[in-house]
Parts: sequence; C-alpha cells; structure tokens
Amino acid sequence: MTRVHDMGGRFGDGPVCPDAEDAPVFSEEWHGRALAVTLAAGALGQWNIDTSRHARERLSPKDYARFSYYEKWISALADLLVETKVLSLDDLQDAEESEVHPLAARALQASSVANLLASGGPADRDSNVAAAFEVGQAVRTLRPAANRLIDGGHTRLPSYSAGARGRVLRLHGTHVLPDSSAHGLGEAPEPLYAIAFKASELWVSPEHPDDEVVLDLWQSYLEPA
Repeated sequence: MTRVHDMGGRFGDGPVCPDAEDAPVFSEEWHGRALAVTLAAGALGQWNIDTSRHARERLSPKDYARFSYYEKWISALADLLVETKVLSLDDLQDAEESEVHPLAARALQASSVANLLASGGPADRDSNVAAAFEVGQAVRTLRPAANRLIDGGHTRLPSYSAGARGRVLRLHGTHVLPDSSAHGLGEAPEPLYAIAFKASELWVSPEHPDDEVVLDLWQSYLEPA
C-alpha cells in the first residue's frame, strides 16, 4: 500500500504553479532555518538521505496533509533525533544544555557549509550486479509500487508509474538502492536506469499523449516488457 506522500499524477490536486522568477528562495525566514538545521543534523552521520526521506513519509496522514513543506521537514527531523537517541523528548522541550553532547565534535561548522554543499552526496557505488537491460529496450515497472524488502517501506517507484511500459534511455551505472538503505539493510547497489514513459501509458486522458515522462528507476523495479 502507498503512503499519503505518494501524490504524483493524482487527479484533482490542480495545476502545478511555479513561483515567479523574482520570488524569494524562502517565503518565510524560518524555512531557511528549518533547512539549515536539517542539513546540520544530517552531518552528524546518524542517518542517510533515504532514512530522512522515509521519516517524512512516515508522518501521520493527518499531519502530512495539513503541514507545509518545511513543517514536514522539521517534524520528521524531530522524529529522527529521538529515534536515533541523538536527543530525547525532554531535550526537544528544553533548550538548556547541561553537558557536552557526545556528538559535539561532529557538529557542522559555518566555515564548512559551502564545501559540504558543493560536494553533494554521490550515491554511485561499485557493484557486481550486472545490468539486465540495454538502451532502447522495452521494460515494464512492477505492480504494485512497493518496497519488496520491508512491508510499507521506502521506495522510489511512484505509484502512478506502476505497471507502465517504457523504454530504457540510459544506464546511470550502479547506485545505492533506497529501498534497502532507508531501513539499515545496507546500500545494496544495483543498476539505475533512465526510463521514458509516454503520457498515455501513465494517465487515461493526458492532454498531450505523446509527451514523455522520464523516471530514474532501479533494476529491481523493472521487468522485460
């Protein structure tokens, strides 16, 4: 079963309306602070990007539906900090710090932020898993879209693309499998492909049926068409 976050392609949510070119990066001051504290906490090394994404997905459906974007971020971060025992609930409710935290030496310093952001978080890895598909080959995504390692777990296969037929545009090499990495099961790198789907494969009445949507999908999400 999918979670409430899996909204891509859902009917009835209205058009996507991009911000104006001159719009501020953050519409409210605290949004930037929410992003900053999330990145700083991630630098402590107690979880990975897949774990953090899954933490947002695990918010209660009622909260997920009513929270703004950065409210989701900061709420999921609070959950992660407690789950990993970096902080306790009491710590979150009381800003007073009586002693040096065990992870204090790993705190992200302002002077290191630019280099950290510039380095990114590459997820390509060496692997002995051979590519099963070639560029131009027809493939089909598995149905239903689900984590097949953990019931209800994290996956990067969107539900709107489940069971759709596409073609391989490109092989990106082998990359960390989010379905495994998000749950502490190891990186399990496998081939990652760019797959092109016609709009008519994804939706019943697309405005432009021959338009294509390109998704980056892992090998275990695919089968020959």
